[in-house]
Amino acid sequence: MLVTAVEARPLRSLARARVELAPGIVSVVGPNGVGKTNLVEALYFALTGRSFRTSDRRDLIPFGGSLARASATIRDADGLERQLMASVSRTEGRRHLLDGNPADPATLSRNRPPVAVFAPDRLSLIKGPPGERRAHLDGFLAARWPSREDLRKRLGQALAQRNALLARLAAGYASHSDLDVWDAGLAAAAAPLIAARAEAVAELADPFREAAAELGLSGAAALVYAPRAAGAEEEIQAGLRERREQDIRLGRSSWGPHLDELKTELDGRSLRKYGSQGQQRAALLALLFAEREALLAARRVTPLLLLDDVMSELDPGRRERLVARLADGAGQVLITAADEESLPAPALATVIRMPLPEPAEAAA
Repeated sequence: MLVTAVEARPLRSLARARVELAPGIVSVVGPNGVGKTNLVEALYFALTGRSFRTSDRRDLIPFGGSLARASATIRDADGLERQLMASVSRTEGRRHLLDGNPADPATLSRNRPPVAVFAPDRLSLIKGPPGERRAHLDGFLAARWPSREDLRKRLGQALAQRNALLARLAAGYASHSDLDVWDAGLAAAAAPLIAARAEAVAELADPFREAAAELGLSGAAALVYAPRAAGAEEEIQAGLRERREQDIRLGRSSWGPHLDELKTELDGRSLRKYGSQGQQRAALLALLFAEREALLAARRVTPLLLLDDVMSELDPGRRERLVARLADGAGQVLITAADEESLPAPALATVIRMPLPEPAEAAA
């Protein structure tokens, strides 16, 4: 799939902006403050219905306005074009449409490429809490194996049901034996998700290590899955029974894949705890590159990479290696940069310069 155009009308500082996008590397160049990141965010919002910068979509609404909206045109391998449009309103909430019509999340995701973002704020994926890494890993495995897309949802439903009963037990309103059914349900949802996460990390481990070395991480970089629970359904169910009294006291499930961790390490030391800012940036890039390579090798839909301000803390050698890796692969990449001098030659084949010219009808 190829994104051929993105439009914001309006979004943050972009009152009205539309750009055509080419295959391969597209560089968005301009001084700070002209809206480069906002343009990248508009594309991400159009494709996913979310922002990579804030959990509150209303932050996308321009100051004094009531609406933010972005759209993306996508062409598939057969040349068919579809349009995704996302909007958020202070009065009507949010919408995410396919060709002007509401669609469920699974249908929307099937009609867009997988999208991954590097941005300074996204370093929380490396140095933040485990929940963000779990969600990111589950997003990758859904893109890698679409038939497993509902595994995370199934776990969430089973966990909510068990936790609701634990809260009732803590208040004295239910019988301990009632937990047998929900232990079995949680174990049935947990086992396939744990197995899928382990398979995903095993597939990513080698390309992550190789990309990290190319990007200048000196030492042995590793991506490690650390499940809180493991084994077949029966083993997980037994583990839940062992912790039943503790869970009743807490009023929640204290053990299971909702507490798993995805670790990034360098020479056996946690990059989350001990990595420098530069090492954490390299690890984030390495993870995105590993996912891209895995999807390409599996011949899934080619991913779209959005790299915001990626060059600012890389030396010239690492910039060259990064762009060489991007140029050798398939798919699309958007890179933002303050000036063309920071971009190696292969990244200058297609350049969008900002600020964008004012649309003719708006100028009139």
